[in-house]
Amino acid sequence: MTTTPSPAGRTAETIAGRILLDDVLAALRAVRPLFHSEADLQHSFARALWELAPEVGSRLEVPRRGRGKNEHLDLLCVGPLARTAIEFKYVTRRWSGTIGLPPEVYQLRKHGAPDVARRDFVRDLERLERFCDREDQNGLALLVTNEASLWRPQVAGRAKTNDDKFRIHEGRTLRGTLLWAGGAYIPNTQVLRGVYPLTWRPYADLGGVDGEFRCLAVFITPVNEASGARVAAQREVP
Repeated sequence: MTTTPSPAGRTAETIAGRILLDDVLAALRAVRPLFHSEADLQHSFARALWELAPEVGSRLEVPRRGRGKNEHLDLLCVGPLARTAIEFKYVTRRWSGTIGLPPEVYQLRKHGAPDVARRDFVRDLERLERFCDREDQNGLALLVTNEASLWRPQVAGRAKTNDDKFRIHEGRTLRGTLLWAGGAYIPNTQVLRGVYPLTWRPYADLGGVDGEFRCLAVFITPVNEASGARVAAQREVP
């Protein structure tokens, strides 16, 4: 089943102008509530997308050259009239169990370092802003995780951490210049053109300790559909 969105929202909030993200996630969740790795997530997402919208092509690890370096886009979805550039993140805490039909054994490792996970997600947003350089191409940063500290705000009263400006918990808004440790480590500085309110979605609940998985999805508007807010966002978050 292909969802046909309104023309105004075609490139901004859908995958390749053809299918709503929620429809893809629902189909994916039904057959793959869990993934062995980030590569497994990428492949499974592309397969679910193809089953819902076979007219949309999926291209994994697409090279992007510029700024004096070579980069790779995780997934490029190419539809008849629009495209979507997607960056994935799969951050896990240790979890093991057997799920699915036929039964499949999963043994997830603990990534740790949620501060690095936050930094890398923000980097994906910045990369996608650069990659979405044509009117018919939007972007999507998608994070799936059972690391609850990513969607929970910092406990009130605790001292600020190096990644304070990079926090991605529920209700947070990312914009402007984000400084790591107040600017003490310049290589981690990220500048976002857009304004991104963050809303987490449930993905799967497998029970037990660290069995709850959620996902964070942020769409990137094509650069020449951007509003003046992008320019106004060139400031540090207060």
